[in-house]
Amino acid sequence: MSGIKAEVLILGAGIAGCALAYHLAQRHVGPVVVFDPRTPGAGATGRAAGIVTEQLWNRWDVDVTRESKEQYAALSARWDPSAYTVNGFVRWARGSDAQSVLATTVSRLREWGVSIDDLDAPELRERVPWGRFDDQHRGIFSARDAVVTPSTMGEIYAEGARQGGVEFLLGTPMTSWGRQGGEWELGTGDRRVRADAAVVAAGAWSKALLRAIGHPLPLAPYRTQAAVLRPARGPEVFPSVHDIDVDVYARPEARGRLLAGDGTRLVEVDPETFLSGADEEFVGHLAETFGNRFPGWADAELVRAWAGVCTSTPDRRPLVGAVPGAERLFVIVGFNGYGVMRAGGVSLRLAELLASGGTGDRETERLRPVRPGRFSGPVREFAPRPGFTLEDGDDPRF
Repeated sequence: MSGIKAEVLILGAGIAGCALAYHLAQRHVGPVVVFDPRTPGAGATGRAAGIVTEQLWNRWDVDVTRESKEQYAALSARWDPSAYTVNGFVRWARGSDAQSVLATTVSRLREWGVSIDDLDAPELRERVPWGRFDDQHRGIFSARDAVVTPSTMGEIYAEGARQGGVEFLLGTPMTSWGRQGGEWELGTGDRRVRADAAVVAAGAWSKALLRAIGHPLPLAPYRTQAAVLRPARGPEVFPSVHDIDVDVYARPEARGRLLAGDGTRLVEVDPETFLSGADEEFVGHLAETFGNRFPGWADAELVRAWAGVCTSTPDRRPLVGAVPGAERLFVIVGFNGYGVMRAGGVSLRLAELLASGGTGDRETERLRPVRPGRFSGPVREFAPRPGFTLEDGDDPRF
């Protein structure tokens, strides 16, 4: 069996793992090896919606997402301009409780430096002319928000990492994984990787990987659904939209198509056995919503629909940084459906921490809100919670 010696081993080649490898290479940390039993982006990244918005419920997320935007804009300009498009994002509601949350959100986001506008019903009709709004609707609009093609951006990070000397081991099963002789060791096929530090970036599979080595963390994979549709007419580029009352979003896709969700089931699932096709109930909900709320899209043809798996944490914040009680073991996981939005910025912060030796004060502080050690006591099962919300707290309504 041939051996590879690395400074950092990354488990997972989704957008977060590939972005981390890229940023480590940029900081001359290496050798770095990325392992994935599948192809890059085959998990949640390849099934993600790719909306990148600063309409978020906490300041740390806004800052990290802004960093991601800067990276995506620069990388797409260099590698593939179609991978990132600034198109704006509109959210709206008719119910008074949700409108109250919208008003609070605007005030909070402006304090955090987010450029955001209130919209009354006539302004909503102007922004979303294919929608149906009465005089009771109110909305918010952030012009600087964008959409990204997650799989393409992941490939861009991976190619940049390769050019920086990162080695990728893909498409072969893992045969062993754990701590051996003061190093982290991974067996796959006829190869063995030994590394000073390991980073688990395996999305929904991270829970099982961490539990297998005796370092469980509170994670709950859950199922989400989305679909691509082809309207008979309409603009090819339009603001991404989210109807809060029915919890359906849509964003533009290539060739005049659109991507729509959110068929989220807040029940834990096994990423190895979950149903990867969309439910009839979800497709029916989209059809009903389009008929009632988006009459301009009511005749849209269903191109394909699917399900993916995201990963939740008890407080809806990711787990990023050193794993308590484990020597030189780190994680970047638990994005609660915001993985693509956060990946660029949060992977940069973790790369800075690793480049500092894992103990830098500034680097540690930049990850303080998401440190894995914030949960004390035994790891307990919990119900997944919604991530794509405007309210903070553990049990948001909107």
